[in-house]
Amino acid sequence: MAGGSRGGFPAWMTAAAARIDLSGGAAATSGSQPPQPGPSPAVVADQELGMAERALSAASAAFISAIIVNPLDVAKTRLQAQAAGVPYYQAPQMAALGPDAILSELRCSPSCTRGIILGSEPICPPDCFQYKGTVDVFLKVVRQEGFGRLWRGTNAGLALAIPTVGIYLPCYDIFRNKIEDFTRSNAPGLTPYAPLVAGSVARSLACIACSPIELARTRMQAYKEFQPGVKPPGMWKTLLGVLSPHASPSQNVQNYRVLWTGVGAQLARDVPFSAICWSTLEPIRRKLLGLVAEDGDAASVLGANFAAGFVAGSLAAGVTCPLDVAKTRRQIEKDAQKAMRMTTRQTLVDILRSEGPKGLFTGVGPRVARAGPSVGIVISFYEVVKYALHQRNMS
Repeated sequence: MAGGSRGGFPAWMTAAAARIDLSGGAAATSGSQPPQPGPSPAVVADQELGMAERALSAASAAFISAIIVNPLDVAKTRLQAQAAGVPYYQAPQMAALGPDAILSELRCSPSCTRGIILGSEPICPPDCFQYKGTVDVFLKVVRQEGFGRLWRGTNAGLALAIPTVGIYLPCYDIFRNKIEDFTRSNAPGLTPYAPLVAGSVARSLACIACSPIELARTRMQAYKEFQPGVKPPGMWKTLLGVLSPHASPSQNVQNYRVLWTGVGAQLARDVPFSAICWSTLEPIRRKLLGLVAEDGDAASVLGANFAAGFVAGSLAAGVTCPLDVAKTRRQIEKDAQKAMRMTTRQTLVDILRSEGPKGLFTGVGPRVARAGPSVGIVISFYEVVKYALHQRNMS
């Protein structure tokens, strides 16, 4: 396909499709003409965007995505935390229940028929509060905690998504362009692996930088507030709660290591996720853009970006689900000493022994359902904002 605009088709939209194909050769131009040497105008335009512009594009995309898919993230975390033994039922203290006790707090829903009569009101057995799937998490969270709890941890999610993606996508763009330029001249056979390497390195940087916020979000979503009318702790209080067992008169850097609890599991999850995602996304996006390039408009190209992101994100999320389960287990562990001793490998082995292979894929449904749209939204919106900023700079 052509490197620049064709028939009103903006150059920024064809930038991904104009790169090297999987066989290591240059992408073909329109007709039977041989490819021209050097980067296409689209790639040049893409490379002209600065780090700040790329970061703004990525952060805007992450903001939209984090708000839309947060309920699925809550469902995934609750299912994984429940499998790890986090209680979602508070046994009533019978002696403490007076005539004015609010027994409705001990009901899984007003319509439940399994309630045990206590005084004049029924209360539900503990298994009524067990989550049985993604939809069941949604229904019980709304009934027991309110509709807004589906967006629990959104502030931490936004605080996480904006800097994470603001580091991740710009670094990926820059690393991929540099690696592709280098391999074209020195090792053409390695060019197809540029997205894999660039995605892995960029994701590692983003994970390490933002791991404490990921820890706070996981804990905020995993734990349920049992006391009615009490506001659950926010992101900063959650992080202070993580630090408090390690507080000492001589606070030092070592004590803050606990904020990076589970960072190894997070890297073990996110680096393969990124490698699989980008290695899948780039060829799919090139194929789809090739189909719509002749008569496509902005909507069809954005659709191609979204579809490629959806497929790649869903596949990567499913493959890396066991590592996500291990990350959640490590980050919700409240015994600080045990949390510091846990390793990703040992956590996976323990889950496999106690729960079998099924336990390694706890929450895979909401994880895949979240990752597909999330990646699709981020990729599509990222390209749109990049284009808008590029047009603004050109004018």
